[in-house]
Amino acid sequence: MFSQTTEYALRAMTCLAESHGQLIPTPALAKRANVPENYLAKVLQLLSGANLIVGRRGVGGGYRLARPASDISMLDVVNAVDSISRTPLEAAEPSLAALNERLEDSIRLVVAGFSSCTLQELTTENATT
Repeated sequence: MFSQTTEYALRAMTCLAESHGQLIPTPALAKRANVPENYLAKVLQLLSGANLIVGRRGVGGGYRLARPASDISMLDVVNAVDSISRTPLEAAEPSLAALNERLEDSIRLVVAGFSSCTLQELTTENATT
């Protein structure tokens, strides 16, 4: 349902949330998030462009969240790299009206769920097992 980029971004951001503000170098983050390093570099550029993370180059460099994990929602991350949307059916065929309504309802539920869940809630210290 979601793109690989979206899932990788959510994984990386969850790992950064668990680092509690410490810089994590890209290779270490790629390993923790189980994301190919080259792909992760592109994802990190998108997240940085959305002001969700900050990076520092050089020795001792890496990435960290730009603000507290409790202030970043899953929806913020998704919107930074992709979007949760669909092409609405305008003047839909009457036989597709029920389908169109269900799809729109599903998107609203996903958006509501993602907007109400912060990165802080996704960390292992908050996981319910």
